[in-house]
Amino acid sequence: MNGAEHGAARVTIHEIARRLGISAASVSYALNDRPGVGAATRTRVRELARELDWHPSSSARALSRSRTDTIGMVLRRDPELLGQEPYYMNLLSGVESALAEAGQSLMLRMVGTEPGHDLDVYRQWSAERRVDGVIVLDRLIDDPRPDLLRALGMPFVMHGLRIDPATGRQVVEDLLTEARLLVDHLAALGHVDILHVTGPLMLTHEIERRGAVAAEAAELGVKVSFVEGDYTRAGAEQLVVDRLRDWGAPTAVISSNDVMALGILRSLRAAGREQIALVSWDDSMLCDISVPSITALARHPEVQGRRSARVLLAALDGDPEHPEPAIPSVLVVRETSVPAAGRNHAR
Repeated sequence: MNGAEHGAARVTIHEIARRLGISAASVSYALNDRPGVGAATRTRVRELARELDWHPSSSARALSRSRTDTIGMVLRRDPELLGQEPYYMNLLSGVESALAEAGQSLMLRMVGTEPGHDLDVYRQWSAERRVDGVIVLDRLIDDPRPDLLRALGMPFVMHGLRIDPATGRQVVEDLLTEARLLVDHLAALGHVDILHVTGPLMLTHEIERRGAVAAEAAELGVKVSFVEGDYTRAGAEQLVVDRLRDWGAPTAVISSNDVMALGILRSLRAAGREQIALVSWDDSMLCDISVPSITALARHPEVQGRRSARVLLAALDGDPEHPEPAIPSVLVVRETSVPAAGRNHAR
């Protein structure tokens, strides 16, 4: 009988043992290349397993190692808005691809933006032993999650942190270089007064971005002002509408993500302010197909996701982290890179 003749029935090691007249333990030893059976028996077991199209049960394998073979991610995002954020879709794609290569699964939970709901999920997962570890996104000011996860004994990786291969120390992504790319580009176009629409300032990376932009602008003698956005297109669109009422000197805008950049662009075009330059901290297809197309930083979120997943899997296996050099972000120059009034600039 071959695998096709079984129909939907799954071949088990007990079936192989029955056919060969040996114990299930002997079959397990042979299939897992463990000592305890002779070479002839090992060969017989493996030949029959191939004939019956036997494959190991991932759940049984996980149970034998006290593992679930599942990694968790909790997103503090409105589920209705998540699909509009290409950054997270690409990030999740990278995580999924790394887990698939390792025979692992991803458990994803979206809990909205109400405080504390994500902490409840971690507690539930820990009590039910649903996941082996978690990837934590969007570090907060005074973030309660690391302390909770340590108390639960749940391994975790803070996405956006990495080990510097040169020093061996944990560092954030290279926000200083990214800020320099954006500010220097606008300054080269002749802009000396910039508005930075940040994301929510409860997030540490947004605080760090704001500081990095301010430092680079000061270095170049460029004035910069800041206003807090919410990562949504509608929110950014209304924010610019409100600000245009008393819009002063700024001739260029930095948007902290691609979705907000679309809203900003829409308001500027409706007001006839196409001469204002616009750059986005995140690149995506949205920036490429927008009319006009939007200059943006290609930050490789899929690669970032793969890296975080690999770091967590290595930690679960007790392997030391092998530092990976960050892939430098690249500024993709498009049509919203307009020069300041009075400047001729060939793009």
